[in-house]
Amino acid sequence: MSTLPAPASTLDRTEAAAPLKRFEPKQDGIAPEFKPLAADASVEEKDRHWYETMYQGDRVPQLTLRAVLTGAVIGMLMSIGNLYTNMKVGFVVGVNITACVLSYVAWGAVRSASGGRLTQMSILENNCMQSTASAAGFSTGTALAVVFAALMMLDPGHRHQPWWLVAAFVFVTGAMGVFLAVPLKRHLINDAQLSYPTGTAAAATLRGLYGRGREAMRKAYGLVIALAAGVASAVLSTAEGQFAALGRFFGWMRTHLFDVHLPGQLPAQGFALIGGKPVVGFGFEPGVMMIGLGMIIGLRVSLSMLAASAALYFFIAPWLQAIDAAHGGVAGYVASIPTAGGGALYHPLRWALWGGASVLVFSSLTALALQWRTIGRAFSMLRGPRAPAARGELERAMDAIEVPGSWMIAGMVPLAIAMVAIQVIAFGVSWWAGLIAVAVCFVLSLVVSRASGETDVSPSGAMGKLMQLLFALISPPAAVGAAASVTHNVLSAGIAVNSSGAAADLLSDLKTGYLLGANPRRQFLAQFAGVFFGTLMCVPAWYLMVPDFATLENYPNPAAQIWVAVARALTGGLSSLPPSILYAVLVGAAVGVLLPLLDKTLPKARAYLPSATGLGLGWVVPFSIPLSFAIGGAIAAIWRRASPGAADTYSVPVASGLIAGESMLKALLAMLATAIGLLR
Repeated sequence: MSTLPAPASTLDRTEAAAPLKRFEPKQDGIAPEFKPLAADASVEEKDRHWYETMYQGDRVPQLTLRAVLTGAVIGMLMSIGNLYTNMKVGFVVGVNITACVLSYVAWGAVRSASGGRLTQMSILENNCMQSTASAAGFSTGTALAVVFAALMMLDPGHRHQPWWLVAAFVFVTGAMGVFLAVPLKRHLINDAQLSYPTGTAAAATLRGLYGRGREAMRKAYGLVIALAAGVASAVLSTAEGQFAALGRFFGWMRTHLFDVHLPGQLPAQGFALIGGKPVVGFGFEPGVMMIGLGMIIGLRVSLSMLAASAALYFFIAPWLQAIDAAHGGVAGYVASIPTAGGGALYHPLRWALWGGASVLVFSSLTALALQWRTIGRAFSMLRGPRAPAARGELERAMDAIEVPGSWMIAGMVPLAIAMVAIQVIAFGVSWWAGLIAVAVCFVLSLVVSRASGETDVSPSGAMGKLMQLLFALISPPAAVGAAASVTHNVLSAGIAVNSSGAAADLLSDLKTGYLLGANPRRQFLAQFAGVFFGTLMCVPAWYLMVPDFATLENYPNPAAQIWVAVARALTGGLSSLPPSILYAVLVGAAVGVLLPLLDKTLPKARAYLPSATGLGLGWVVPFSIPLSFAIGGAIAAIWRRASPGAADTYSVPVASGLIAGESMLKALLAMLATAIGLLR
């Protein structure tokens, strides 16, 4: 008589009770390539497979003082670079891969300086370094460059918030991201086995650096040379009057050899005038950071940005300015294209950002709606725990290395209390509304982390818009006043975006560790330390880089501009704006809905369709930025076609080096200039 197979739960318990068999580690400390089980395997089978074939966190050094401190230094520098980049273009790229290569190069330089007395860091120590650096560099800058920049714009006196408030908000939202990632890790990485493409690429990068010496050196040299080019670009494009010594150097070079100083814009008056006046940002801005960003984001998005920006600057803005001129003497007429610089310049972005924000908001929400299956899978983890199984050696082993749920509770309870207190004490938010903002962050982190794991696209911006919509309902102008309602709107979005974005980015780091056999508990501690170091660097940098509102106005800061525009629109602030803005918002909404639908229904035509994100950004940043992005995208595309192998090896390190070199030094120079001014 045949024997029926045992129920799955029985098989799981039998498998879990079997003795664990560990792989023999290699001398170089690199675990074998991870080969996942079939999707229908049980969680216990997946955990056993990973533990037996990959885990080496108890055999290879990982959470060491030198790894954390080196990662902290790199992360602190990258945090101010990302702060500058965010204020310049409104977004930042993930720092995972850059941190991997930079950590490898930096420690190699330290070893060389020591005469070989220091040992090489293990691959897991390097992963720990990049975890600390990534947490410091990515989880802190958004709150400053967007939230507090927007609050400064909204304040009638355009004042800074107190330093203690800024530091508390940045640290608490970043730390919330670290703790929110705790329950998501075992579900999204261990069980669902989501790819997290950037985290997977970072693991492959580290394997390449430690496993193939020649390729590792090529990538390292490419990064270092690009870093030097970025630093040189930052120095040569610094204003002559900013530092006396640098001004003398530029003067000597101009007199005795040739002019090395890069002007702020080419041509000086821009590509064209509107109504006889120059236009803000209508030229080419010499520098390599934007070109590096274009190399990373690709040709499709870059060309979409350029097309939208060109349409605005060459056609729409002149047309609207001519209408404004024709109605100059009409009582009650509100001009569409405002001026800046005391009336010397036209500033079309102040009109266009409404249409651009509309495209970005509606495209994000439409794309999110089209991911309803992903959202459903994300919420499936909330249906309740599985039936308890007999605890065997596997469960005890996994419990010893995973971050326990008690840590999340011990961390999130005081963080939640602190965040509610910040909202109530500093901004007058009702305690129950503040509690809702914190509670919703867990739900939004779940959605953002799932989408990021499946597609590498983080919809944290769309989550921020949803939070703004929610707070427009629970904290309306009629109840708290117009000014307070707008402030609460921006603040709530900042809590959602910073915490959910940090959680998704840190899960990408944990995916890297998973593929290298790292101890997740030690990696969590490295990430938490990174948030502390990032806050320690970013908050003083914010005040030094932006000492006053006049300095803030020198940055395009499109993300903050969009948040302010959306907050004002949701709280009834459209009545004082020119009627043409309403048409821009409606057209932007139609474009934002249509393009994601076409992407979904015509996947083969996607490469030929414009990017909704690119079109929206093209109307919220100066023309000089899409132009440089398109140059970078074209360079990467041509390079990939002409020499695919070289492009695969060098393109990311070169682009990352250009971005990191120029952004970090620009930020340091801005801080130094402010410090010198304070000492005078």
